[in-house]
Amino acid sequence: MRPSKVIRNMKTVTLTLAKSPELYIEGQNITPDQFAGKKAAEIASLDVWEGKLKGPLGNYFTVEGDGGATAAETKIVLRGDCTRVKRIGQQMTAGEIVVEGNADMYIGGWMKGGKIHVKGNVDSFCGIGMEGGELIIDGDAGHHLGSSPRGEWRGMQGGLIRVAGNAGNDTATFINGGTIIIGGDADIHISTHGEGGTVIIKGDAKGRVGGQMVKGNIYVYGTIENPLPGFKMVGEVEQEVDGETARFAHHIGDLGERHPVSKGKTVYANLYTRI
Repeated sequence: MRPSKVIRNMKTVTLTLAKSPELYIEGQNITPDQFAGKKAAEIASLDVWEGKLKGPLGNYFTVEGDGGATAAETKIVLRGDCTRVKRIGQQMTAGEIVVEGNADMYIGGWMKGGKIHVKGNVDSFCGIGMEGGELIIDGDAGHHLGSSPRGEWRGMQGGLIRVAGNAGNDTATFINGGTIIIGGDADIHISTHGEGGTVIIKGDAKGRVGGQMVKGNIYVYGTIENPLPGFKMVGEVEQEVDGETARFAHHIGDLGERHPVSKGKTVYANLYTRI
């Protein structure tokens, strides 16, 4: 993936948590797109929700700095404990967000561009429906990372998600494109119903990897506790993955699914396990 473009005229808006919510803050307005072109006072007046109650962002955060002229020229830094702040960066198209700690659910959901860097852990449903951009998580991620929203069949379609730690269950359900890299272990259900994209697991996978998967790639560097019978080993390959060359056992599947045919050949999903 290409490195992020350097924006020379970027302005920084710093949000510092001043009042911890009793419930959870729905922070979908915390995006460079919403902050662009606004002064600090205007940003503080943007709506957020705590449960059923709507109020201004400034009720919870102090706001320092003005937004840039465009989303691409706007950087947001969040300070304080954001474990009760949801939807940061939701649907953002450009710019940058840095969370200097933990964050809650739906971080980077449906994002189309820009970069989010969380320097702690995130909860579930982060990067769902993602179409582009980068989501970097220094800690662990919860369940349904890069998956489809509940009731929908479109998961991650593009972009990059990189988790330094572990991920919960149901990563990359209905993935169609993009790349997810997990530095640690992953729980059950990886790329279920996958139709594209790449998932790289540097640690172990608990099981049910690639169930009902039609296309796409999965790399597992550690062990798979409960491998599915729908994948068949067809050989060994040497590949460069995430900047590292390694040798893998190559499996194709899920053989229990219908697969497309291209140029007279059946297209399968690929599961690579490191040798």
